[in-house]
Amino acid sequence: MVLAQLGGSISRALHQMSNATIIDEKVLNDCLNEITRALLQADVQFKLVRDMQTNIKKIVNLDDLAAGHNKRKIIQQAIFNELCKILDPGKPAFTLKKGKPSVVMFVGLQGSGKTTTCTKYAYYHQKKGWKPALVCADTFRAGAFDQLKQNATKAKIPFYGSYTESDPVRIAVEGVERFKKENCDLIIVDTSGRHKQEAALFEEMRQVSEATKPDLVIFVMDSSIGQAAFDQAQAFKQSVAVGAVIVTKMDGHAKGGGALSAVAATKSPVIFIGTGEHMDEFEVFDVKPFVSRLLGMGDWSGFMDKIHEVVPMDQQPELLQKLSEGTFTLRIMYEQFQNILKMGPIGQVFSMLPGFSQELMPQGREKESQAKIKRYMTMMDSMTNEELDSSNPKLMNESRIMRIARGCGRPVRDVVDMLEEYKRLAKIWGKMKGLKIPKKGEMSALSRNMNAQHMSKVLPPNMLKQIGGMGGLQNLMKQMGGAKDMMGMFGGGDK
Repeated sequence: MVLAQLGGSISRALHQMSNATIIDEKVLNDCLNEITRALLQADVQFKLVRDMQTNIKKIVNLDDLAAGHNKRKIIQQAIFNELCKILDPGKPAFTLKKGKPSVVMFVGLQGSGKTTTCTKYAYYHQKKGWKPALVCADTFRAGAFDQLKQNATKAKIPFYGSYTESDPVRIAVEGVERFKKENCDLIIVDTSGRHKQEAALFEEMRQVSEATKPDLVIFVMDSSIGQAAFDQAQAFKQSVAVGAVIVTKMDGHAKGGGALSAVAATKSPVIFIGTGEHMDEFEVFDVKPFVSRLLGMGDWSGFMDKIHEVVPMDQQPELLQKLSEGTFTLRIMYEQFQNILKMGPIGQVFSMLPGFSQELMPQGREKESQAKIKRYMTMMDSMTNEELDSSNPKLMNESRIMRIARGCGRPVRDVVDMLEEYKRLAKIWGKMKGLKIPKKGEMSALSRNMNAQHMSKVLPPNMLKQIGGMGGLQNLMKQMGGAKDMMGMFGGGDK
């Protein structure tokens, strides 16, 4: 998970506060001091952190709160809102329109990951049904066209560039014209970067911009510079009309929080964050779900979108039916493992689930978990249909386990571990019995129209019981400001 260290520190501070018997001034100050320390370590500007602390103390006046109020929830909501404020530029990003060719120009300093990001951006939109194309107008860096060509070929995206032409403006114009004729609806122009903010870079950027007339200019920035992102984003904004920012290398260090907050201070919307070298290590940046995941609250709507993305349409009703019935077989586990591997990096997927701590999945552990899932799938390939479709764990006797171990070439201990994992997941799946999951696109409508009565029908009975029945649910919704805000905290409200 991105910013795992920051998320872990903030989650710990909130957990310690929740465990306190009485919420008094000292407990609140300890919690805020811990969060302040974590934000400063992530290189967030001191003034922003100080203002956040002051605002939370103004909102959460413990002396004025009536006895019946849930102080923990009010403090948690105030922290959530203030963190959103730090990261939100207050300005929506430009949205591309299908049906007409859109030209997007990428700018940034050398070494920020601009060329790789161009391909990731094209690949992301290709999966959403766009017809993207890449134009390499970077004639300054040796090997720039080779890199773009290699990335584009791997992602099966058409590209244009030249080994002999040295004029970037000419290449950009020719490339854009060619792809417009080929009916590509998203034409991405990669421009030259420099080692530092040179006047020549800005002049070249202006010329390419004037010649291609892009619908959107995206500034690509390396997050390792932390607070310095403010000056860099401002300098680019003054030269060309930067409409959005993509922050890269969010997986490699602790300064990402500083970079994101600094960009927001320039009123430039961050639209994506790069979380690794691979094509799918690229996330849409949306403030509320991002903060929600940072605090360990998950991003339920993001998770549901991922499911809708990877589970074929004809299988969706069947899967949701099985989920609401609480039926869980080894075959379902196998199918869900396949879907998880399709969803992209496993840490990114798991961080969308409420209650998931960022520290449970450190960077190196993701590959380990992915390898374990593949191992389990290999073992299940050695099972019969009867074994895969049975929900009776007693069916798996010693002789069956020995046969499966021989068939997949793994020790018996590994097969036993896999069956233990199945039992653990079956128990969790059983708790979801009675859950009514909204269909794609229904999440925001649900949050608009939902009252406690509707909400109680969506929740599984045992979960409703834990909240304290209908009365407990009504109190919870009052504290959260209704279903819209409640689902908003889980990334499910209107964006």
